[in-house]
Amino acid sequence: MTLASPPDRVALVTGAGKGIGAACARRLAAEGAAVGLMDRDRAALDGVVADIDATGGRALAVVGDVSQSADAAAAVEAVVARFGGLDVLVNNAGIQRYGSVDTTDEAVWNEVIGVNLTGVYLMSRYAVPQLRARGGGAIVNTASVQAFASQADVAAYSASKGGVVALTRTMALDHAADRIRVTCIAPGSVRTPMLEWAAEQFSPDDPEAAIAEWGSKHALGSVIDPDDVARLVAFLASDAARAITGSCHVIDAGLLAKAAI
Repeated sequence: MTLASPPDRVALVTGAGKGIGAACARRLAAEGAAVGLMDRDRAALDGVVADIDATGGRALAVVGDVSQSADAAAAVEAVVARFGGLDVLVNNAGIQRYGSVDTTDEAVWNEVIGVNLTGVYLMSRYAVPQLRARGGGAIVNTASVQAFASQADVAAYSASKGGVVALTRTMALDHAADRIRVTCIAPGSVRTPMLEWAAEQFSPDDPEAAIAEWGSKHALGSVIDPDDVARLVAFLASDAARAITGSCHVIDAGLLAKAAI
């Protein structure tokens, strides 16, 4: 159903059921945007939508997999049909798997690249015409500090995030004439379900100890809150960032500033 009076700004956030994506959806809604939330987890989506509805916001849950073309197209179509257009796309969906090139199964490699990188391409492919139709807009992609400084056994993840940074640059050039700005963010360790899962892999007896250790490697001494990342995303998606495109914005509590000694 199309609203009789469309909202001034409409956003679509992927991976919006938890973590950074959920925080971005809540932040954009709090700033007045109607928000489409896409995730594979229906229950998680419904919880975030309920939170937004309870504060007077407007939200739509769309269950789908960003690595599947039909799902990407359907998500964009659903948001446009509900809210009358699209102004902002936040490509946040991502997964983490561990392994080097010789220990990572090909199916796992394809899964990580499919979600983390191909998902950005597919969602953008279907969103760009809608942004263009509105006279422009913003796309914010989630990369990672691991696009710039890696660790052992994250071959697929690191490659996918490096690809996001490169794709962001070329998308910004390709669509500048359409008045579509494209940026990306590179978070350090953020307190999300994905980080908690990783901590359980490294320290099953005391995952909180692993998180504390990772946090200590950041100059500010702790892992990052998803709301802090969401504030950066909301800024990059806003008119206040109208001169910013093609760039990657590190939000890592000083992690990359520290040299290993």
